[in-house]
Parts: sequence; C-alpha cells; structure tokens
Amino acid sequence: MPAPHPFAQVDVFSREPYRGNPVAVILDADDIDEGDMQRIARWTNLSETTFVLTPTDASADYRVRIFTPGGELPFAGHPTLGSARAWLDRGGKPRTPGTVVQECAAGLIELRHEGESLSFAGPPVLRSGDLDESYVAQIADAFGIDRERIIAHQWVDNGPGWAVVRLASSDEVLALEPDFSRIPDAKVGAIGATPDGSPHAFEIRAFVTGVGVREDPVTGSLNASTAQWLISRGEAPERYTVAQGTRLGRAGEVEITSGSGTVWVGGATTVCFRGTAEV
Repeated sequence: MPAPHPFAQVDVFSREPYRGNPVAVILDADDIDEGDMQRIARWTNLSETTFVLTPTDASADYRVRIFTPGGELPFAGHPTLGSARAWLDRGGKPRTPGTVVQECAAGLIELRHEGESLSFAGPPVLRSGDLDESYVAQIADAFGIDRERIIAHQWVDNGPGWAVVRLASSDEVLALEPDFSRIPDAKVGAIGATPDGSPHAFEIRAFVTGVGVREDPVTGSLNASTAQWLISRGEAPERYTVAQGTRLGRAGEVEITSGSGTVWVGGATTVCFRGTAEV
C-alpha cells in the first residue's frame, strides 16, 4: 500500500513567489526505491524532483537524490536550495547553526542560511577548459548566430554537464531562438553583460535537451561554475547578481558572492505548497 511522505514544492531564486524555479521535494524518502523516484520525477514534469534521505556521512545533515524527468543528477543548484528550504521548513535542525551540510552524489555541499535566503558553496568543476571549436560552431549553428558573436566559451561542468558561451550583451542572449534539433543531448548556457545601470550584472539562459525540458528557468549549478570561470578571469566582480528566466516570464535573481577561494550562489526560497505524497 502507498505510504504518506511529507511533500513540499519550493520556489527558488525569486523574491516574487511563483516567478522563480520550482522544485518538488519528498522528505523521509528512505523507503522509496530508485525506480519509483524516477517515475515520480517524470510525473511531476518539473526540471527536478528531489528525495531527502538519512545521510550516510556523519557530517551531513541529510542526503538528497536529484532526478530530472530523464535521469538522476549528481548535483544541481536550485534543487539543493529548495531541498534545504523544505528540510528546514519541516523542522530540520542543522548540526551547526546557520550552516546546512547536504550529502549528494557529488559529495558534501555546504549551505548558509539566513531567513528566507539560502546559498550554497559552488563545488569544484569536473571538466573545464575551452570547448572544441567544432562544438562551438555547432552551438552557434543551433543558436542561429554567426560564430564570431561567441566571444568566449568554456566547459563549466560541476555535475550536470554544463558548457557555457559568452555573448557581447544581454540583449543578444535574450534574442536567442535555439533550434534544439541541431544540438541534441546538450546542456549549454549563454551569458551576456547587461547595460550600465542595470540592476543585474548579467543575463543568463540555460538550454537543456534530452532530459524532458528545453530551457531551465533559473539554474544554480550553471551560475556557480560560470561565476567561478568569470571571476577567475577578472571578468566579473566578487559580488554581483544575475537575471535568469526573463524569456520564460520568470523573475529569477541569482546572488553571487566570492571570498577565500569559494563562490557562493544564493537567492530567495519560498515554500509554496505543503502536503503529503502517497508513494
């Protein structure tokens, strides 16, 4: 017989509820097997659904498994923040006040929390360096732009498999109309600087194929590794904000803070639904 599990749907990376990126979170999920986790994630049809479990590492506060409609991820940013918010909202008490330690397939992820805002420490990238020129050309073709409009590019894979290209402006990023048939199985971000005087330093978009979604509304993992890249090149300040989701009618705002060699990625988190999942 199905058993009840605490459930929350959390809006992440927006100060306006229902304008960020939602994640479904099922807590007390130790008795749910992997096949059911994948089936549920396919059914919710969100970019990610997470399952909060008892940690296997004594230094972690909880363990999380992260699923897209198409498969499991070792790490993802907005599910990390949303899972932490749901766990805290359910009465979770971190071992260290003000710090939450999440265990996931990518390892231990440290989070800081203050009020409704949470931030995670960007994990090290698994793959870095320039993209192959043939792949850059493929991305430009899929984006419908001349190759010369891509002014920089990099592997920024911290688990999901991200690559990113930089365009000259946020307007160019917002104008993109990708042909996904030309870039199958890709996870590619596009970032461009906003005009002087804008409330955010950059606009970013995250295009995903092969996992059940086409464009992720607001993406913590991509912003984490892109920030590590840009800050290391001296092309971004140590503190800035990024807008994301504009083309999707969202109002995503990602806060980047860097210090002592760590990039922190944060934003507002709001529990929009609380209830029970029968699994």
